[in-house]
Amino acid sequence: MSVPPLLIATSAAVPVGAYDLTSGRLWSVIAGAIGLVGVVLGGLALARSTGRSGTGPWRKGATMALVAGLAGMVIGALVVAAAKGGPGTGYGIVGGFVDLVVGLIALILGGLAVVRARHTT
Repeated sequence: MSVPPLLIATSAAVPVGAYDLTSGRLWSVIAGAIGLVGVVLGGLALARSTGRSGTGPWRKGATMALVAGLAGMVIGALVVAAAKGGPGTGYGIVGGFVDLVVGLIALILGGLAVVRARHTT
């Protein structure tokens, strides 16, 4: 029994270019953007919790930073767990590790804002 040529062509491994946007890389970019938003929100909430940047809804910003950091870390961990190859294979594993670090920074900043604001009030 012979295999049709169409099935052979579609099952062959296609090399991924350095600038090709694969699904793994796309999820890494999405998680990185979410984590970066969490870092910004956490930094703003931390500045507001000490009273240096005026009064504002710091608790909401700190909570949003915690949620964004956690979401970025979860998506980054899923990207790393789903990767079947190392760096340069198109699975987004490097971006997944970066997402874990950025998400952790957002969690730390959001947590510090909550703790610092509890001590100042």
